Amino acid sequence: MVAQKGRDMLVKVNGGSGYVTVAGLRARKVSFNAQAVDVTDAESSGRWRELLGGAGVQRASISGAGIFKDQSSDATLRSALFAGTLLTLQLVIPAFGTLEGPFQVTALDYSGRHDGEVQFEMALESAGALTFTVL
Repeated sequence: MVAQKGRDMLVKVNGGSGYVTVAGLRARKVSFNAQAVDVTDAESSGRWRELLGGAGVQRASISGAGIFKDQSSDATLRSALFAGTLLTLQLVIPAFGTLEGPFQVTALDYSGRHDGEVQFEMALESAGALTFTVL
């Protein structure tokens, strides 16, 4: 497999009339996690930890940072944060696949220097079952 361009990794939000790419992103990150359920007891072989397969909670986190562009995607994220509503997001990972499902905006930060552009950072947490489609 050939190396992929980071700019081709896209975070898209469904604003009601289809998916739009979150504007201005310069950096994006997705993390997948699965909680372990420890079932070790006094009879565990050799005192090794034992985990219960398929019992833990799975989740995905998406974060990103970029230049604030005041586009429709910004308004959609901002509205969802203040209302506490869930958004349907799509994450496109080039040459890998597309992740889609409900997410909650858990953080939205804005910053700016007197001699620079307004920047933003966002954090999103999965809020239900996600689907993964191989490209």
